[in-house]
Amino acid sequence: MSYKIIIAQDKDYSRIMEIWESAVKATHDFLSEEDFNYFKEVIPRDYLPNLDVYTITENGIIHGFAAVAEETLEMLFIHNDSRGKGYGKKLYEHMRTNTGLTKVDVNEQNPQAVGFYEKMGFRKTGRSAKDSSGKDYPIIHMSL
Repeated sequence: MSYKIIIAQDKDYSRIMEIWESAVKATHDFLSEEDFNYFKEVIPRDYLPNLDVYTITENGIIHGFAAVAEETLEMLFIHNDSRGKGYGKKLYEHMRTNTGLTKVDVNEQNPQAVGFYEKMGFRKTGRSAKDSSGKDYPIIHMSL
């Protein structure tokens, strides 16, 4: 795999949101349409400009992105068409090596993600009934 991981630019946001939408539709079937639309609006407005977002690119195509705030992996999404090809692991390993992340919060209703992070060495350390936006999506707190 010949790939590059670099910090995203504003011009990448539309592709990042395509990836987010594809990944969420494939893995977050518990998300209401109203909340999907809410996140689709706030992520590019409130999150992306305030985080160092990294993209994983191969042959000029962005396949996924990730961001860390302090010690927490805030987001890691791979386009649904690119899942299962190692992009998530490569992106995670880059973030782990270069950012000092030690924690991640995962939707309890997304067992694939919980399993992925367990494979990466995370262990469950707690649970919250609501997500960070105060919505009724239980969160599993995980740490290395």
